[in-house]
Amino acid sequence: MRENLIESGDPAATVANITGSIGLFRLGLISFLVIFILDVVISWALYVVFRETNPDLSLAAAWFRLVYTALLGVALVSLFEVLEILTQPAALGLVGADQINAETMMALASFESMWRIGLTAFGIHLILVGVLIRYSGVVSKMLGYILMAAGMAYVFDTIAYGLLTDYQDVEALFQAAVALPSVVGEGWLGFWLLLTRKLPT
Repeated sequence: MRENLIESGDPAATVANITGSIGLFRLGLISFLVIFILDVVISWALYVVFRETNPDLSLAAAWFRLVYTALLGVALVSLFEVLEILTQPAALGLVGADQINAETMMALASFESMWRIGLTAFGIHLILVGVLIRYSGVVSKMLGYILMAAGMAYVFDTIAYGLLTDYQDVEALFQAAVALPSVVGEGWLGFWLLLTRKLPT
């Protein structure tokens, strides 16, 4: 949804894309809500799985994921604002395309900033889970190293976004650095949990 509809630096095109595909935008919103709910469950489940390895570290990992989840929830408010701006501009006192475009881009920027901060907490969560896996002995240590690499990539991406004036020029490189270990590591972890682990009753 974000990649297909949001045109960085072009408010008019972004608004046109979203209003022309409002169903896709709503679907993206619902998808984020599902992630928000599932992350709470996953935080608890991972704590239960790894608390025997190190209860304090497992609790810290769960808290960092919950911090990410909370920030995602706050960020989603901005996407709901976008929906309201574009579907009920008169009710908000918005007149003229320029004002609607500006308010839309501000709300989208607010979402991106809050979510990016949340992803930093998520990255730290992955690093801690990777450490837990490394010392747990219940699954390959390679998974732990991959998750640690993914977590560091999330953190470095946010730092680079804040520090580099030419971040847009290297954004694709950072996205690739995040995507590869996170897809492999998080996918591996998910399948391992679903296929081999049973939570205590």
